Amino acid sequence: MLVAVHLLILFGAIVLGARMGSIAIGFAGGLGVILLGLTGVSVTAEDIPFDVIGIIMCVIAAISAMQLAGGMDFLVDVAGRALRRNPRRVTFLAPVVTWSMTVFAGTGHTAFSTLPVIVEVAKEGRVRPSRPLSAAVIASQMGIVASPISAAVVFMASILEPLGVGYLQVLAVSIPATFLALLPTAWVANRLGAELEDDPVYLGRLNAGLVTPPVPAAKRSATRSAKASVGIFFAAIVAVMCYATAISEQVGLITEPNVPRNEAIMAIMLASAAAIVLVSRRSAGEVLNTQVFRSGMSASVCVLGVAWLGTTFINHYLESIQSIAGGVLTTQPWLLAIVLFFAACLLYSQAATAKALIPAALAMGVSPLTAVAAFPAVSALFVLPTYPTLLAAVEMDDTGSTRIGKFVFNHPFLIPGVVCITVSVILGYGIGTLVL
Repeated sequence: MLVAVHLLILFGAIVLGARMGSIAIGFAGGLGVILLGLTGVSVTAEDIPFDVIGIIMCVIAAISAMQLAGGMDFLVDVAGRALRRNPRRVTFLAPVVTWSMTVFAGTGHTAFSTLPVIVEVAKEGRVRPSRPLSAAVIASQMGIVASPISAAVVFMASILEPLGVGYLQVLAVSIPATFLALLPTAWVANRLGAELEDDPVYLGRLNAGLVTPPVPAAKRSATRSAKASVGIFFAAIVAVMCYATAISEQVGLITEPNVPRNEAIMAIMLASAAAIVLVSRRSAGEVLNTQVFRSGMSASVCVLGVAWLGTTFINHYLESIQSIAGGVLTTQPWLLAIVLFFAACLLYSQAATAKALIPAALAMGVSPLTAVAAFPAVSALFVLPTYPTLLAAVEMDDTGSTRIGKFVFNHPFLIPGVVCITVSVILGYGIGTLVL
């Protein structure tokens, strides 16, 4: 009976947060933690993923400084030129752009800047905007599990390293697996929905004057500080990868590091933010007003609340979960990907999902290969159409082709997302067999 009460609290808090939207899912997570504590569950700060939150905050700080210096505009301008070279192929090019930017930045919030460009290019090529937008949003979420500086990847590397799987090995599987999955995802997305000229919603909005014509790309010249900020941030990523490799047990160039990997990532990101502010000669206080900073700090609160709630519940029932699911996962390890998929739908964070479930799965005897292969499934943030980048895509498409149906789940992101995760997991098993 008590289990049912705790499950009701868990899902009730998550649903409440999802209905309220934005940062409220973190608020609702805190409410759920209080209710679990009042009903007999042991609550401890050790269940809060401070390392994950710290990495997210520091990476966001560096990206926000880069946005303030004009670096994000420079990157978006480069991406826009790449997309406009062949507008008819925008469905295949857009996900490559958003995936690359997420891998580079360590956060999918960079997609906000490219979504308007994708809409304009799609209209130029007479392509239904929902097709490239759906593929691009999914790709921006998948890029998290392939980014060298994302909190999710860093956590996976830290928990798998004692089992013989290093940081570079995780990336060697997740990068090609997620990237190669973009092509079939785009292929599927390109066949969903009616052609733009045949869509009654689009035609109705066009006749009503609600659709603006494509806006020609404005020629902009990037400032020196904008280019310098991108260079500094890229150098910071290289420094993170080199240091994390040097201190790994597999390489062992530094056997007893004074600065552990997580702390090094946070310090390097903050140092790069300081360097960018100095080079750009902008006021550090202006960083607080950037769009990336606001959305990134909101994500940190969401991860804190939801991950704390989920981890508290799982740890309380860990022995029961192991006894019930341990044998099943051992004989049918592919089920881990399905578990991660549905958990990510509710937890709204790749890092929070990995933090909550991967340790429990490994404790049940799931192999490191299975954990790495199933890792892309933590990117199933698109099932409920309430994730910020998904909602932004819907709002920015003035043609009305990117819309959420009456039954909530019938939206253009669901099928491409399922395809992308399925292909990524299958490729992860194949590549992981060779790498691990």
